[in-house]
Amino acid sequence: MRVYKACIILAFVTGIAAEARAQSTESVVKLPSDIQFKAPVNPGPQTAVLYGDPTKAGVYVMRVKIPAGFKAMPHWHSEEWRTTVVLSGTSYFGIGEQWDESKLKAYPPGTFYSEPPKTPHYVWAKDGEVIIQITAMGPTGTTEIPQKQ
Repeated sequence: MRVYKACIILAFVTGIAAEARAQSTESVVKLPSDIQFKAPVNPGPQTAVLYGDPTKAGVYVMRVKIPAGFKAMPHWHSEEWRTTVVLSGTSYFGIGEQWDESKLKAYPPGTFYSEPPKTPHYVWAKDGEVIIQITAMGPTGTTEIPQKQ
């Protein structure tokens, strides 16, 4: 009987602690005017972190603004899981270790896709600027794949 009572008390206390943590969690709201993209070091994509920290373990959400004509050559990411939504523009996405325009698929606004870990891929903002939103489990990392000449 004592073990039974101890289990009930433990469950009750654990429930209160969980509820307290849930109530102390703050909402995150980012209006479009609040989203500040970081200027790229070189001409290329700009990023804005909306939630979490991509450099640390845990979920993060980031937007990436890809300039018109930009090609992200074959690479892969280290995250456990990664999903992407095309918010604007048409993203041309291909899977493989070598750039091959015949393998590119047009992903219009509203397209959702996931990338299994370490999937080699490449992207082209062929028709104009593209904005994507990435949700993933950090830490993030990108490994470039050398191209054969």
